[in-house]
Amino acid sequence: MTLTKNTFIGEYSYSLDSKGRINIPSKFRQAMSEDNLETFVITRGLDPCIWVYPLIQWQQIEKDLKSLSSLSKIHRAFVRNTARYATPSTYDKQGRIKLTPSLVEYSFLKKEILIIGMVNKIEIWDPIQLNNVDTNISKINPEEYDALSDKIVL
Repeated sequence: MTLTKNTFIGEYSYSLDSKGRINIPSKFRQAMSEDNLETFVITRGLDPCIWVYPLIQWQQIEKDLKSLSSLSKIHRAFVRNTARYATPSTYDKQGRIKLTPSLVEYSFLKKEILIIGMVNKIEIWDPIQLNNVDTNISKINPEEYDALSDKIVL
């Protein structure tokens, strides 16, 4: 669990069941504030993964999306590709949420999955896809990391 509500950290191994459900780690469910109504919003990540937002965080994203101009082609495309795959999912008594078939296909999920806390959201990964992304990260220019480290004190 984290000290701040609606904040998620750590990595957990779970399985996708035959009905397309995954268990949200109990530490993550305990970190949710009550105003989320036990609901997450799931959508496509920018990498081949699924992003899972607490309802309250998603409501802020919706507000930000509404501020984009529908007259701008790039804004329309961004809103469309963010909102079209978004689905609310309330977890059941066992702490499971249901993933949509299109999100499972997009993220290449099979049986084994990794659930990663990303501070304001959760990511759901196929371990092979995550390994591929991690391998590509090693190709990032170290100076870019240095520039980012100036903004965040670790």
